[in-house]
Amino acid sequence: MPKNLIRPSFLLYPRRLSLWMVGTAWLVAMSPAQASEAAAESGKWKLVWSDEFNSEGLPDSQKWDYETGFVRNQESQYYTRARRENARVEKGMLVLEARKESFVPEKGPSAEYTSASLTTRGKAGWKYGRIEVRAQLPKGKGVWPAIWMLGTSYGNDQDWPMCGEIDILEYVGKEPDHIYATIHYGESREGHKKDMGRHVTSSPFKDFHVYSIEWNSDKIDYFFDGFKYHTTRLDQAGAGEKNPFRQPFYLILNLALGGSWGGEIDDSIFPQQYLIDYVRVYEEKPLDGGISPDSGAGAGIKKS
Repeated sequence: MPKNLIRPSFLLYPRRLSLWMVGTAWLVAMSPAQASEAAAESGKWKLVWSDEFNSEGLPDSQKWDYETGFVRNQESQYYTRARRENARVEKGMLVLEARKESFVPEKGPSAEYTSASLTTRGKAGWKYGRIEVRAQLPKGKGVWPAIWMLGTSYGNDQDWPMCGEIDILEYVGKEPDHIYATIHYGESREGHKKDMGRHVTSSPFKDFHVYSIEWNSDKIDYFFDGFKYHTTRLDQAGAGEKNPFRQPFYLILNLALGGSWGGEIDDSIFPQQYLIDYVRVYEEKPLDGGISPDSGAGAGIKKS
């Protein structure tokens, strides 16, 4: 049975429940994360894709591919492929593990750090909907975990940032009480533009939280445990369907180290684990009468 999909959500997080006796009735108070899940499971949304990470071993190859090598942003980690030390499913969680170790790949220079980056590129992509990830972040100076998306045109007929980028979550360990949400776009690297939101929260690495967006043809709303802390209006990146944020995107989960934003790495923190409980993608259900709010725009799951 896929976890969290059939069982009532209040049975899944017993340590987070608060109970009061009122007369002869018990009242159950949901945590913010539970409230976020309840909102997603309401009548507005239909689940179209998910990974509940119930099968032990390597991540599901039908759903995930890997980025490999030294990929971007002058980061220090080498992303490995299908290496259990860096990416595995255990105890109902996806574990992305960053390690301080000497690693010699088959090609290219050796590395002092290893980690993993999983992507749905070539497997699945989506245009609009609700994307929701429940995760516990790593901690310490130098870590840079993210939940983010790139336009499926990336590497085909468009480069970055023309393809568009949606950062559902970025976190850098040197700023332990902040999380960020951003879009990147522009006609060229030199003409790069962005819209960024920041949320202050206490130590997000101490527990699991739900990071999500709700994305339609007009805007992207960003949520932390169901609290909306930022909104991006799509028209700032251009009107019409040529706007990159009105095109399909694929998903990336990665744990980067150092680089242009992660900064100096504290070697005493390793190994560090980025734990993902689930990934869920929803499309908005049709309005009364059977017309989806973005029915003409291709909302829902797509092969990228």
